[in-house]
Amino acid sequence: MSVSLTGTIERREMGTGAWALVADDGQTYEIYEGAPSDLLKPGQKVKVNGRIRDDVMTLAAIGPVLQVDGFELN
Repeated sequence: MSVSLTGTIERREMGTGAWALVADDGQTYEIYEGAPSDLLKPGQKVKVNGRIRDDVMTLAAIGPVLQVDGFELN
């Protein structure tokens, strides 16, 4: 499912660690591997375009898995 979300990037120290997008509505999404390194900065406000991946599981299990297709800074 394609989505467009705005929120804040966070680093979560669950297990081996995970990157998350905390959307403006409070929902947390786990950022899937392979996201651009310039996106992964804690506290950064962004608008992300991507897809929710229902076909993968992660160790952190902090929310739906978000594969980032593109982003812009807010």
